[in-house]
Amino acid sequence: MKRMTTRMLLAGLATAFLTSVTSPASAQATLDAVTKRGKLICGVSQPTPGFAVPDSKGVMTGFDVDVCRAVAAAVYGAPDKVDFVPTNINTRFQVLQSGEIDVLSRQTTMTFSRDNSLGLDFGPTVFYDGQGLMVPKQLKIESAKDLAGAAICILPGTTTLQNLADFFRANNKKFESVVFENPDENRNAFFSGRCDATSSDRSDLASIRAVANNPADFVVLPETISKEPLAPAVRQGDSNWRDIVSWAVYALIAAEEKGITKDNVDQQLTSQDPEIQRMLGVTGDLGKMIGLDNKWAYNIVKGVGNYSDVFERNLGEETPLGLTRGPNQQWTKGGLLYAPPFR
Repeated sequence: MKRMTTRMLLAGLATAFLTSVTSPASAQATLDAVTKRGKLICGVSQPTPGFAVPDSKGVMTGFDVDVCRAVAAAVYGAPDKVDFVPTNINTRFQVLQSGEIDVLSRQTTMTFSRDNSLGLDFGPTVFYDGQGLMVPKQLKIESAKDLAGAAICILPGTTTLQNLADFFRANNKKFESVVFENPDENRNAFFSGRCDATSSDRSDLASIRAVANNPADFVVLPETISKEPLAPAVRQGDSNWRDIVSWAVYALIAAEEKGITKDNVDQQLTSQDPEIQRMLGVTGDLGKMIGLDNKWAYNIVKGVGNYSDVFERNLGEETPLGLTRGPNQQWTKGGLLYAPPFR
């Protein structure tokens, strides 16, 4: 009888514990805090052209910035209800872990160890990137394999050094890493000739090249030596908030696939496509499922645009970075972008 009573007691305690950790109050802790605060706090990079940089009026612009604005639009119906906190490479995860920011949207690669050892959850990949190397054109180097013994400028606390080590080891060559603590020091050292090359994600190399006095003096070598899926991150343990961030990204991607733009989203409210109706909140209760207004995705497109809008105005061929879509094209056009169904 005592054993039975003990087992029943333990079962009751287990049930109570599971009920407490899965209750709506705990599951929506971040959403509740963000809603009460009245603004989203988003961690971005230190000024990085194309991704996060203030314009001439001090307004933050960039690809990562627009991801934050999409989340704000989903939560508040207004993309401008967000404060941006510049984070550096060494502190970006700590400020998220400590609760100083609600989401990290900062050219951050999702890796196994980061996903499983830092107390973080990653959202969907927003930009498929890969590490490359950039050199002064005057060196007349045509391949990364020609950089044996080269001094290469890099930043600490990234996947860059390990990727370089793997690449040079696989090609039976050596290199010298020259580490700088912040992006400005790294760029200035490279531009001044203290290093033979610099290495980072190819999108970041385009950003570095864009701020050179004469960008044509530098060339990004053809090799891509790693896979770098860049994704926003949130604190682990709040699946509702992770879902909101993830589906805000998916809304940008799906809107492009469905041909929904900032200019035509109002006309799309009368679309006969059932998925568009559900996504824009005309039918169904998708928003209520994650604690938002049913027009959350409509608000994203109306306030921010679709994925193509975000890419082209910040990184595209008509910008100083001049990037093509590459793997960041829709799956229907041979790329890797793919949103789960809105149903």
